[in-house]
This record gives sequence, structure tokens and C-alpha cells, in this order.
Amino acid sequence: MDLGLQGKWALVCASSKGLGKGCAQALVQEGVNVVLTARGEEALQATAAELRALGGGEVRAVAGDVTTPEGRAAALAACPQVDILVNNAGGPPPGDFREWSREDWIRALDANMLTPIELIKATVDAMIARRFGRIVNITSGAVKAPIDVLGLSNGARSGLTGFVAGLARKTAQHNVTINNLLPGAFDTDRLRKTLEASAKDRGASLDATREARMKAIPAGRFGTAEEFGAACAFLCSRQAAYITGQNWLLDGGAYPGTF
Repeated sequence: MDLGLQGKWALVCASSKGLGKGCAQALVQEGVNVVLTARGEEALQATAAELRALGGGEVRAVAGDVTTPEGRAAALAACPQVDILVNNAGGPPPGDFREWSREDWIRALDANMLTPIELIKATVDAMIARRFGRIVNITSGAVKAPIDVLGLSNGARSGLTGFVAGLARKTAQHNVTINNLLPGAFDTDRLRKTLEASAKDRGASLDATREARMKAIPAGRFGTAEEFGAACAFLCSRQAAYITGQNWLLDGGAYPGTF
């Protein structure tokens, strides 16, 4: 299927590894010119070289922290025009809400709610003027089924979800869609670190902890960054123009509800 994205420009945040990298790869393979951004220079440049070797769209890499005004400005300056914006950031640490300070909450809100909103504000009007725009926010399956130890993430990402629900209805008439992708358990560095911590707390082996987690998923496995990226690319396509304000849950069937 031709997604109609050849020659478009995309800014993909936190794209040196994991789900962000999966999204960037899928877009490059569709002929999209992609600006990668992440804090780690070495991993970012390695990913950029890997994606350039695919022979798709142009790949640019800008190291920086998009939770800062300077980091956002540098990333945006590298992108001639942002036709596609993929917002992504690592989630805040788990813990007990009784131990979190105001500063902990502000950091979580900055990374997982306010930064995406700032990037949307910086790009959405030009998208409207060009009558094409796709904004995809990578949030979390915890938005739909909250996880008690991830209260910082639950709160910040739910705030972004509520904001998007209103804005997406205003931009749709201009062929600018805004949607959220809600990942469950994907085989990424973050999941591996979570499993390692869980195994240590329970006094169990990493292999046993990993197997138990996979058995709890109806699909019987963890998701891959490649299939997550494919879902992102479709939401960015011309075929997805009638999809907006939605929360797509990708979790292998782990969420047990009907809605």
C-alpha cells in the first residue's frame, strides 16, 4: 500500500532507539524525510546511519533535550517543514505517590504532557495552512488501564490525552489529524530494565520473570518496534485522514475490556 507520504517531512522525538526508532524507520521506508532527535549523541548518530542505509527519505539527526526550549528549537530548525510530528518521551520512574515531590510531578508533566503540547503549538498552524498534518503522540497503555506504581505517568499522559481529545476536533476539517498510540509491553530497553527490576524485587530469575509476563499477554509475546512503527506510519498516511482524536491500544490483547 502506498501511504502517500513520499517527500513529506517528519520530526520524530526520542527516536534513537525503541518505539521512536521504530516509527522513524517505518516513515523513512515510506520515503519520508525524517529529523531524529534524542539526548544521546552516540546512539542517535548510529540510528541515523542505520536508517540512511535503508535508501528511503533523507535522515537528519539533532542531539538535544526536547523538554527544553533550546532542544525544541534545534530540532524544529533542522526540519524545513513539519508535516508529521511524532511526540515521544521516556516515562517517569515508578514509585509510591507518597514519596513524590512537587518537582517530581513537574518533571513528569514537562516531559509527557507540556513538551508535546509545545511542539504541537509550534507546528499545527503551518500544517493547517498547508492542509496536511499528522500528529501522533506515543503515550502508554496505562492511560486506558492505569498501573498503580506508574502514577506520575498515569497523570501526565492522561492530561495530554484530554488535551488532544479537544484539539483534534478543531483541526480535522483542515486535514490535520491528532492521534495517540498506547503501547503495552514492547521488547525495548525500557521493558528490559523494568523486568530486571521486577526480577530483583521478587528474587526470581530474569528468564522466569520474562516468561511470566509474556504468558499474561494473549498474544503470548512482546510487541516489536517494527510493528509499532507500522501502526504509526499508517496513522500518518493519506488513508488515515478520517481517523482523529483516537487512542490506539497496541498490547497484544492484554487489556481485558470491551471499550
